[in-house]
Amino acid sequence: MTGRRPMRVLLADDHPVYRLGLRALLESLEGFEIVGEAATGGEAVARAAELRPDVVVMDLHMPELDGIAATKAIVRSDPDRAVLILTHSDEDQSLLDAVLAGARGYVLKEAGSGSIVRAIQGVADGQMILGESVAGKVASLLAAGRSRSSRPFPQLTDREFTILDLMAQGLNNSAIGLRLGVGDKRVRNCVSEIYTKLRVADRSQAIVRARDAGLGGPPAGNGA
Repeated sequence: MTGRRPMRVLLADDHPVYRLGLRALLESLEGFEIVGEAATGGEAVARAAELRPDVVVMDLHMPELDGIAATKAIVRSDPDRAVLILTHSDEDQSLLDAVLAGARGYVLKEAGSGSIVRAIQGVADGQMILGESVAGKVASLLAAGRSRSSRPFPQLTDREFTILDLMAQGLNNSAIGLRLGVGDKRVRNCVSEIYTKLRVADRSQAIVRARDAGLGGPPAGNGA
């Protein structure tokens, strides 16, 4: 990084010991300047606007405003601001939410100091940086999200969509439960959610909506 101005970094993490360790790591290297720290999501948003760092290193689980909401607010205010999520969490929804919020990177804290430093440099240069352990998972989640948004009734979960399709085929709740290997109560709960999300009053209205959208196919013959 010789010949370039120092990279200005804001550290946002509610654990002061971790912030201290990350600060010590970056300050031991040439080319980094820690311009500030934040212990809450709200503070991270305010300090990012005030200090205008090149990179905000953001923990996911933050008090007051979580890392996802803070990232969204920072990027909405300045789309050129690079945010790197640095967290212990590899939960599917957290990964997808971070990418959709505008984070340029998502790396696990367990990745090691070298990987973390390279990720900070990468997002500052405009790259999308995902740790090796999460890159494939994010690609799969984004593909699944695109698939869901292109099908009828994207507001339904995968399970609810399957149950609606089976309803449209003429199966009753017991037959659906047998087909899916779940209990009647689980099916009833899903059917109730389907009514709410489709804004219909009963099963017959839901089936009409489903068949109008092309669901159901040939009758299954398992009884209505």
